[in-house]
Amino acid sequence: MDRDTRNAAIGAAWVLLLFGVAAYYLPTVMLAVGSVSTILAGVVAAVFMVAIFVVFWLRGRSQRKKGL
Repeated sequence: MDRDTRNAAIGAAWVLLLFGVAAYYLPTVMLAVGSVSTILAGVVAAVFMVAIFVVFWLRGRSQRKKGL
């Protein structure tokens, strides 16, 4: 495993770990926010889902600029 592949694997592991932890606590956060506003709870869930795709989109742009 060369350096670039190892760094990519470590980065992917961090992304999976962070989003996994966030997904684990998402129902608790939604219930807490839902007690204030149900619409706001839906926005929290939508932001979480969009954030996953934004991270991968930014990664793709970064790789494209590097020419990989």
